[in-house]
Amino acid sequence: MTNAPSLHGQRVTLLGANGAIGHTLSAALRQAGAAIRQVSRTPRREHADDEAMSADLLDARATAGAVADSDIAFLVAGLKYDTATWRAQWPLIMRNVIAACGSGGVRLVFFDNVYAYGRVSGPMTEDTPFNPCSRKGEVRAGIARMLLEAMTAGTLRAMIARAADFYGPGVANSFPQATVFTRLRTGKAPQWIGNPRARHSFTYVPDTGPALVRLAAEPTAWGHSWHLPTSAEAITGADFARLACESAGQPTRLHTLPRWVLRALELFVPMLRENAEMMYQFEHDYVFDSSRVARAFGLQATPYRAGIAAAVAAGAARHVS
Repeated sequence: MTNAPSLHGQRVTLLGANGAIGHTLSAALRQAGAAIRQVSRTPRREHADDEAMSADLLDARATAGAVADSDIAFLVAGLKYDTATWRAQWPLIMRNVIAACGSGGVRLVFFDNVYAYGRVSGPMTEDTPFNPCSRKGEVRAGIARMLLEAMTAGTLRAMIARAADFYGPGVANSFPQATVFTRLRTGKAPQWIGNPRARHSFTYVPDTGPALVRLAAEPTAWGHSWHLPTSAEAITGADFARLACESAGQPTRLHTLPRWVLRALELFVPMLRENAEMMYQFEHDYVFDSSRVARAFGLQATPYRAGIAAAVAAGAARHVS
């Protein structure tokens, strides 16, 4: 990464703080010299001099108070993985954040996923049109459009930064963590769902914080959507599991759960029921292209072998401790 970004003297608020993205973002903001306010319902300081503020983003007044006197706000909140919750809460949160940032002159960075794109034939780029094929994708497309319309209307200065599925050290709630890294740590074979021979991009979480800060520090990045650095290596589920097994010093093994098994489990496991509509992402190629941010700002992604090795090592260290 060239030219370390500076946000010295900038007051930055993290809305939905303390998750995996918030943690790496906080570290990068600290390095860039920003003053950090951590906001969630039960916030905690990432650094001793952080400000911690409790706020419910479903409350317009609380949201306005949360971003008051800020220069930049990062919306990195996550909601319960439940369609009804997303439909009820995401539009309200986005409306509140747009109104609060717009009236307060606060620049907004929205950290988004790729659900709005739906199933894509070929690489997903920043120019890929919204064509959701899931209920959750419809919600994400709706709130992204809401923000894009406000940006076009000049209501606020903002950008959207998207990432693919996550992996990396300390990432507790991710598909690879549950099906690959945790299982290897306990001596079990990794599992995969869908087609293990389909390509599937993953974003290395420690790459996201520095990239978000770099984008926020770049005047030309505002007003646009960006894909965060993600390795362009062609990797399949089977490749991912093999690299993890090699890093763990274990024989290469992979158990693939047939679709009929997943359907049976959906009767008893609510999370699997919620994930059923997203299975297209694992049954077909899922290729995330971040070449635009690399060309524009020199932001590069961690190669899969190195990232997977770091995730395996972090899991082993936690297990020993």
